[in-house]
Formats: sequence, structure tokens, C-alpha cells
Amino acid sequence: MHANITGVILAGGRSTRMGGKDKGLVQVGDKTLYQHVLGRLTPQVSQVIISANRNQQCYQQSGLEVVGDLTADYPGPLAGILAGLTYARTPWIVCAPCDVPDFPLNLVEQLWLHKGNALASYASDGEREHPTFALLHTSLADELTRYLARGERKLMLFMAAIDAQQVMFSGQQDAFRNLNTPEDCQQWQQEKGSEQ
Repeated sequence: MHANITGVILAGGRSTRMGGKDKGLVQVGDKTLYQHVLGRLTPQVSQVIISANRNQQCYQQSGLEVVGDLTADYPGPLAGILAGLTYARTPWIVCAPCDVPDFPLNLVEQLWLHKGNALASYASDGEREHPTFALLHTSLADELTRYLARGERKLMLFMAAIDAQQVMFSGQQDAFRNLNTPEDCQQWQQEKGSEQ
């Protein structure tokens, strides 16, 4: 557990492929999707906040701090990351999207160990980059604010602009699988059931 890192669950999207339902609150087995993510993230960080723009009261039932975007036009995950950078009371944050319930249990440790001198690092499974799984220093808030103010929205372009370090999680493609649709959730739940 890293005492100087706040976990930020990104649950602020519009989740159009989930039929407009709030993705983080979709029930998968005995828990909602964000609770699956919370269970994996909590042991890795000192505290967790949730970035959500809808149903904030539902998320507040977790007892965690819930923060909304600081911008009004749903600019995507970067807005949730900015909210995390702004509200965190630690020098670092690590982000995790609310729809990837199997991400590595050593995510934070690896992002931390391999960041070098960079102010940010993000995950890659060797085939695809996963920049929503990112460790960022809170001093990047001003730079991200300016980036969004210019109308920029692309997460990987921001990572390149701040010289973020890519961290490899080779052969762990399944760990980064996101559940976008009700069918995805059902299939994941069935797989989990057969593993037990």
C-alpha cells in the first residue's frame, strides 16, 4: 500500500454502450462494477476517491469522497483525471476505470517502480496501451487544465506531452479487459463462476 498515492476510480463517462446506464453501478454478481474495481484498488493505495458525474449519492453510499468533472462538457477520462489531481490530498494519484474489474493486483507497485524520474506512468499489455490506468503527480493539474482549455481530449497525446513512462504488463491482456456491454458483464460473471 502506497501512503502517498490516492486511487481515483473513473466513473464519469456516459456509458452509451451500456444502454445509457451508469456503468459503474451495473450489478455484476453480488457487487456493482465499481465495487469490483474498488476491491482491487483499495489495498494498493492510501485512500480512494470516485470521479462521477451522475448518481453521486449512490457512489457516496460507499463512504468515499465523490467528485464531479470541473468542466461541463463531458470531455472524457481526462476530466475525471483532472478532478482526481485537484481533489487528492496526496502528491500522487493512480487512476483506474470503473469497467475493468480484473486489473493487476500489483498495478500501482509496477507503475511506481517503473516511472523513473517521470511525473506520470501508464499501463500497456504489450499489444495495447491503457492510459486510463495511470500514475500521475498532482503538479500536472495545471498542465492538464491548459490542455483541456485548448479543446484537446486525447489521453495518449497528453501522456506523450508530459513524457509519461509506459509500463509493460506483458501477457496480461485479460487483466485489462473492459466490460462495455451487459453481455460483457454476463460473460465475465460466468467465467468467474466457473473459476471458483
